[in-house]
Amino acid sequence: MKTPSHIRFAGYSPPDTTHSRAVSRFRDELTARLGSSVRVDLFWNVFDFGYKGMDLTNMVERGQLTMCYSSTGYGLSDLIPELRIIDLPFFFDSVEHAHRALDGELGAYLTRRIESQKGCRILGYWDNGFRHISNRLRPIRTPEDCAGLRIRLMPNEIHKKTFELIGAAPFPMNLERGLAMMASGELDAQENPLANTSAYGINKYHEYITMTGHFYAARAIFTHKQSFDSWPEEIQAAVRESIREAILFQREIAQAEEIKKRGELESAGISFVDLTAEERSRFENAVSPIVEEARGQLPEELFRLAARR
Repeated sequence: MKTPSHIRFAGYSPPDTTHSRAVSRFRDELTARLGSSVRVDLFWNVFDFGYKGMDLTNMVERGQLTMCYSSTGYGLSDLIPELRIIDLPFFFDSVEHAHRALDGELGAYLTRRIESQKGCRILGYWDNGFRHISNRLRPIRTPEDCAGLRIRLMPNEIHKKTFELIGAAPFPMNLERGLAMMASGELDAQENPLANTSAYGINKYHEYITMTGHFYAARAIFTHKQSFDSWPEEIQAAVRESIREAILFQREIAQAEEIKKRGELESAGISFVDLTAEERSRFENAVSPIVEEARGQLPEELFRLAARR
């Protein structure tokens, strides 16, 4: 039986993050299923090799890598407009809601669209949690508190428009550059799940975190299409089963990590702001034009598939 004797799986986070731990879980699961006939080489963080996070999917498409994970909001929505459904502010009301949608018909729809545009197979979606605002200047409770706030964002047009509507000054850029500008004080703020804020050391520069949960973030798992399609069905099934185990594992530890990281950050002196329902609604109302605009641009079927069941 022909086997994928060498799989190169890369990501863009340190080895102790939930995503890197899930990559390890995938390797262990696949090795348990296929034995020594497969070798899985892991590259935790492509930053260490001079690459950008946005390079990963192209590297998989070209066959330089066999697999990677990457945020669905990291440039892909320019190529595949339907992915903007995930990027909409305050769209998913819980991780359970997001997981049901991505494991169900919405995820299947988006997978078909990505595979039609990229030379990749999509094997599922990891959880990157809800994104929150951290900053060095002041506690944030209202959109007015964001006025003039120089905030680093991932390159994403919906994210940029969202922060413009609440009065901030958005700076979309790659993470590496953003980290340098936060360290120098050129930027005041950023937004990320707590695990990322901690993993990238952003808490060294920021004193305040507001638990806005404004965007939900998913990371798709990409596989080189020609390689995957060349494997026998039994091998494809083993890869899919191993990834599914890794997805369930990653989501479970990600929720535990959110609680753990908050405790660690609070112990380190970070001041947290939990929004009241009224305060949260002020943010939602401020950015509602983005959702209304999306309803006029994206297929209505997407909103039906994403609806809470």
